[in-house]
Amino acid sequence: MTRKALFPLALALVLAAAMFVTLTTGFALAKTSDPAANAGAEAAAATLEYTLLTGGDTGQLVFVGVGGDIDGVINPTLTANPGDVVKITMINGDGMLHDVVIDEFDARTEQIADVDAQDSITFTVDEVGEYVYYCSVPGHRQAGMWGKLIVGTPTGDSATGADIVRNPADVPAPVGDREPQTVRVDLVAEEVIGQLADGTTMTYFTFNGQVPGPMLRVRVGDTVEIHLSNETSSQFPHSIDFHAATGPGGGAVYSNINPGETAVFSFKTLAPGLFVYHCATPSVAHHIASGMYGMILVEPEGGLDPVDREFYVMQGEIYTEEPYGTQGFVHFDHDKMLAEAPEYFVFNGAAAGLTADDTALHAAVGETVRIFFGVGGPNFTSSFHVIGEIMDRVYDQASLTSAPLTDVQTTLVPPGGATMVEFSLDVPGRFILVDHALSRLERGLVGYLMVDGDPDPAIFGGELTEGSGH
Repeated sequence: MTRKALFPLALALVLAAAMFVTLTTGFALAKTSDPAANAGAEAAAATLEYTLLTGGDTGQLVFVGVGGDIDGVINPTLTANPGDVVKITMINGDGMLHDVVIDEFDARTEQIADVDAQDSITFTVDEVGEYVYYCSVPGHRQAGMWGKLIVGTPTGDSATGADIVRNPADVPAPVGDREPQTVRVDLVAEEVIGQLADGTTMTYFTFNGQVPGPMLRVRVGDTVEIHLSNETSSQFPHSIDFHAATGPGGGAVYSNINPGETAVFSFKTLAPGLFVYHCATPSVAHHIASGMYGMILVEPEGGLDPVDREFYVMQGEIYTEEPYGTQGFVHFDHDKMLAEAPEYFVFNGAAAGLTADDTALHAAVGETVRIFFGVGGPNFTSSFHVIGEIMDRVYDQASLTSAPLTDVQTTLVPPGGATMVEFSLDVPGRFILVDHALSRLERGLVGYLMVDGDPDPAIFGGELTEGSGH
């Protein structure tokens, strides 16, 4: 074929390629073979711009909005409409390595560490939805460096489930100094589709619809009368085993019930302590891994010493067929459970479940804090630690009749075990609850203790100098 004959074919191919570029970019920009030129063309066409400062003066791993309605807002929610060309500029404000990533749009800044350095991403938003922007440096997203981009008005879908996270402040009042009595407890085994993470749901097995089940509070010598019902909508039988009970199965021999049934049994609290309870229906580990655990506090005679704030936190693992971070409904994986290979580690049932403002722990400078901490498991021991705090007292293994350990940094809590820790708050800020097996933080195991009040530079203070790094 001659060069002259090839010309019409070549021209047709060029025109077809040009049409394809226009159709697939979402906006009419002439693409070139130069990526930098393409990025510049998109940035020039931006219809909506946001600026995010990393850290700023907060001393935290967060994004801070700059300008407009988001000025000064930590991890601001960004909004757009379908068809907008969005430009997000990240300015490094703390001298740490950071970037901004939005997976759904394949948008990613360079990772930059120099103070005042900046980079931008520009992309077109075509579909209504809720998206997450975050820093992809390991551990930064889990420590709080993420926010939402909401496009249009998203509608609910199968990836939205019930809020199963029990508020850590949901703690019964102290028993105090009273005589022993009979205490009735009503519990309901409920199977619910709950929110595991943003955009991710799973089937939970629960006591009373949340994870952990309700914290129960009695005193030594009480008779505890349990009324356990299994919802008619359940697919499985359920039961309960109280580690505080002395008797076969901790009550499981009386309480294994099918959907729609109710069991009643009682036990006397012979010893004080903080005890785990959980479902004991085979596969027991499956039921526990699905969220079916809680704790009962048996106060010693005369009660506990008063504190200003009490919190209830439990750790667990979740085993799913789908990899960590998969969107949509995820399924329980029995083989991963047997291999002790969880996809998620959680406080109070959900990934990062104790980091939202309404589920974080809240207190103030000058207050004393008590945390009732337990591990549902079913498999992993926790190295419980509060970053930036020292535990004044640790009641090891939740033994309330032994002298507490003092001035403890990290304490071990086995699956099916518990501890009670106490400390005073001297300075304000965000203190992070972790298992110091810190890779688990990157699988969702993180909580916040938010402390309000005036700073005390004599205890904790300083300033960053330019180029000091971290």
